[in-house]
Amino acid sequence: AYISIEVLIALVSVPGNILVIWAVKMNQALRDATFCFIVSLAVADVAVGALVIPLAIIINIGPQTEFYSCLMVACPVLILTESSILALLAIAVDRYLRVKIPVRYKSVVTPRRAAVAIACCWIVSFLVGLTPMFGWNNLNKMRRTQELNASHTEFVIKCQFETVISMEYMVYFNFFVWVLPPLLLMLLIYLEVFNLIRKQLNKKVSSSSNDPQKYYGKELKIAKSLALVLFLFALSWLPLHVLNCITLF
Repeated sequence: AYISIEVLIALVSVPGNILVIWAVKMNQALRDATFCFIVSLAVADVAVGALVIPLAIIINIGPQTEFYSCLMVACPVLILTESSILALLAIAVDRYLRVKIPVRYKSVVTPRRAAVAIACCWIVSFLVGLTPMFGWNNLNKMRRTQELNASHTEFVIKCQFETVISMEYMVYFNFFVWVLPPLLLMLLIYLEVFNLIRKQLNKKVSSSSNDPQKYYGKELKIAKSLALVLFLFALSWLPLHVLNCITLF
């Protein structure tokens, strides 16, 4: 049942997100900073469907493998989850700037700066996701448990996520530093975005000009859609992190 659900998610997420990328590529009107960040998010989600889900199925089966080989199978999900979070954060900041400084927005959020922001998001994602490869893992703990003093290349285990990834890393570093604070920050940003839009729409009700109404009305629709994406992301991932906290504590 688990494998069937994973395969179904992959079959939906890969073509769905490819369509998002294709839509931005084909539509000149969508080629602004916001949609660059959305494309980055879509690329991460394509990779989840094409790469992470097959690896997750392998880990679920639990083959016998060398410790660091198993770790390499487990790390991509950490990288791509963090990439999704940072892309969502970049999108939230972008929407905030659009409603806070609409006149100066295009001079502040240039394509070059957007590309730099996306590159930084991916670099941070790799550093966070590959931290277990740098040593914060369960290798020493497993060796102590099994009283094994063999070299890394001879250390064969049943490959499962919890076997190689430290719960301390997942809770203290991954969740408390790189998942929960960005989600809370995004919540505050979207609350402020909706507040700014509401003030502008109320202010312009008595105005004879319809352009500000149209601009902020469009921004409100986009902000609602992106806030929904954020809500669904949190709904999908927070239960797992809560379970990790329960497991650790």
